[in-house]
Amino acid sequence: MSNFQILYQDSQSPARAGLLTTAHGQVETPAFMPVGTAGAVKGITPQQLRETGSSIILANTYHLMLRPGVETIEKLGGLGKFMSWSGPILTDSGGYQVFSLNQLTKINDEGVEFASHIDGASVYLNAEIATDIQNRLGVDIIMCFDQCTAFGAKDNEVKKAVERTIRWANRSKKAHKNPSQMLFGIVQGGINPELRTLCATELVDIGFDGYALGGLSVGEGHENMIKTVKHTMQYLPPGKPHYLMGVGTPADIVAAVYAGIDMFDCVLPTRNGRNAFAFTENGPLRLRNNVHINDSRPIEDGCGCYCCRNFSRASLRHFFNSGEMLGPILVSIHNLTFYQRLMAKIRQALKEGKFCNLVKEFTIDN
Repeated sequence: MSNFQILYQDSQSPARAGLLTTAHGQVETPAFMPVGTAGAVKGITPQQLRETGSSIILANTYHLMLRPGVETIEKLGGLGKFMSWSGPILTDSGGYQVFSLNQLTKINDEGVEFASHIDGASVYLNAEIATDIQNRLGVDIIMCFDQCTAFGAKDNEVKKAVERTIRWANRSKKAHKNPSQMLFGIVQGGINPELRTLCATELVDIGFDGYALGGLSVGEGHENMIKTVKHTMQYLPPGKPHYLMGVGTPADIVAAVYAGIDMFDCVLPTRNGRNAFAFTENGPLRLRNNVHINDSRPIEDGCGCYCCRNFSRASLRHFFNSGEMLGPILVSIHNLTFYQRLMAKIRQALKEGKFCNLVKEFTIDN
């Protein structure tokens, strides 16, 4: 039996609503995963996360390998128990850090040597090690080790990274030893359609439980990103879950769902929340501004989150401008709730056959 069921298919696009079944529960898709890189979503308790409507979260292999170490997490009962999260967890393999920490890395076909961003110590990661760590963390979905390239990289550099990603995907699959976990392959290739086609077709030949699109939201812009997603989706099995990594804004998400994407993660709700930037259906609010100094309204009328039920824009402005940590926490809670409400709205529109109406609200050219 497949771990992924498509329950509702849009009649005018590849968009669909589905159900992903994992060892720690079911996830309605399209789904948004809050980012808990080191085993915690910054400033947010697991109970607060559940109250936002979040059902699955993301953590990172590289960061957990450094601190507290896989042995510690294993001894304490696995990552879910360690971070007091009973629901599904997905872990990135650490491949993104090959890109984001490139000044601290030495890479070859075998793997990557990092100078730890914490203390400079030499750390080694390859397909086998990354897969073993994720197996031992006891999470629900794990990712193949891959190589992401920067936007604007030369075609020969992108091609070399794609060839490595394919080889590392093969090795990741061979190293995968935990049958209760799903293993996703990651399609790389920048915005080059031929390289995206090559990577996607080779990964499908290897065979994975799901397929992710990596290497986007790195500076290419909305139009290039969606064009690349639409192209790549032609080569991925429709019956498997599709995951767009590190994306994005509400408009990015709606456009990507329209192209057939089922899963997302992004730091925007919490990173922006920590910087006094709130998402609302009427556009963003910047809560440090003087216009809010005597404003008794919540961030968003009709929002049922803890922040909007209890705090005014004036009090939030005060918390930020006086350095109180409560401000970043409250706006992060609101932003995560906003994102989960958006995902629920997308799923409901798909169930009712009205998704194209929702797309028009975001004025996206499809």
